[in-house]
Amino acid sequence: MIQNPKITVIGTGYLGATHAASMAELGFDVLGVDVDPAKIEKLTQGILPFHEPELPELLLKHAGTGRLSFTTSIQEAAEYGDIHFIAVGTPQKEGDNAADMTYVYDAVSSIARLANKDCLIAGKSTVPVGTSRELLKLIEREKSPDVEIQLAWNPEFLREGFAVKDTLEPDRLIVGAEDERAVKALKLVYADAISRETPFIASDFETAELTKVAANAFLATKISFINAFSEVTERVGGDIRVLADAIGYDARIGRRFLNAGVGFGGGCLPKDIRALQARVSELGLDRTMSFLHEIDQINLRRRERVVDLVKSVLHELTDKKIAVLGATFKPNSDDVRDSPALDVAAQLYNAGADVSVYDPQGMPNSAKRFPRLTYAPTIEDCLESAEIVLLLTEWTEFRELNPEAVSTFVSRKRILDGRNVLDETKWEHAGWEFYALGRRTDRLIP
Repeated sequence: MIQNPKITVIGTGYLGATHAASMAELGFDVLGVDVDPAKIEKLTQGILPFHEPELPELLLKHAGTGRLSFTTSIQEAAEYGDIHFIAVGTPQKEGDNAADMTYVYDAVSSIARLANKDCLIAGKSTVPVGTSRELLKLIEREKSPDVEIQLAWNPEFLREGFAVKDTLEPDRLIVGAEDERAVKALKLVYADAISRETPFIASDFETAELTKVAANAFLATKISFINAFSEVTERVGGDIRVLADAIGYDARIGRRFLNAGVGFGGGCLPKDIRALQARVSELGLDRTMSFLHEIDQINLRRRERVVDLVKSVLHELTDKKIAVLGATFKPNSDDVRDSPALDVAAQLYNAGADVSVYDPQGMPNSAKRFPRLTYAPTIEDCLESAEIVLLLTEWTEFRELNPEAVSTFVSRKRILDGRNVLDETKWEHAGWEFYALGRRTDRLIP
């Protein structure tokens, strides 16, 4: 086993760029690889093409020093690396719930075909269970007879906004492999975390592959569970925040991810639960994971509920000025993939409303997806003449808005808290009509 392995990271999107910079921070020589020349040019200059706190500093620290470099050449990567991390995307197929595995198979096939020395391929991409077994066959077909290539699956558990911390200080590490040498090689890579007693779990391929999707499915279930109860509290009365606090004190349940609101989005949870449904269906286990379909539907209904609430307040949407605070699926990110906030804004626009959107980081990406929406340069511009304000992404600057100060910009003092993060009493004392998901409002039509 090489004591100072050279590392490549195939794919330099959100996962790959974070992993590459973090591996350099841990002291390894790293080569990042991507087919997009423009992205590679930016990364080479230390410019991050997306928003992630702490990552730009890490990238600048190591880019250009020889410790962290980037290329578009898979041939160069194959000759360079002792350990190749696969961090390419597995997007949802067009018109299908299943994951598109094209990029994973292409990356592994290329490394196997071009490798001129023994190496380890370590997958980090989220893949359907059974993928590693198929990749083993692919590697055996493609590799040179005199080269030994091991395979391991090492899923990522990154949270957008905390990706650097989650890579350098993970809460657990799991490696699926058949060869103990592969496990030992990754123990060397993660020696720093292991020295701090981070749990390290060695398993078979299938368990490792399932761990990521199982974690995401559980989180999606928990979020949708509290959102389902918010539908009940809206109808019968009650406060979903207090209900979440009450059950959250139960150690078997816990309070995290029990924040009712407009629902989850992003590039992982929605895609992963749909891909899991597709995979278990292929395995003939449709009924086993049938509850995931309802979880997805509960999540999507929360977006519809926001639109319905706005209609109830305004009665007519045509030409009504609506301010939407938030476009990303979560704060501290510029990711608008499957964003509830952006989806609600688009639905209101399509219903005839004059929608103005402001987000600290997400507007360039939002404009690419929904160019017809109006994107305001400041919060004040977004709020100008609004007849209702919707808080749909819980950025700190939105949570800390002063209701007295922003009153001067709107035409009617109405706000709908889609994330249950505002102080209702404070806003009502400032003369605002206050609406929130999970709390009954008798002014509204049920």
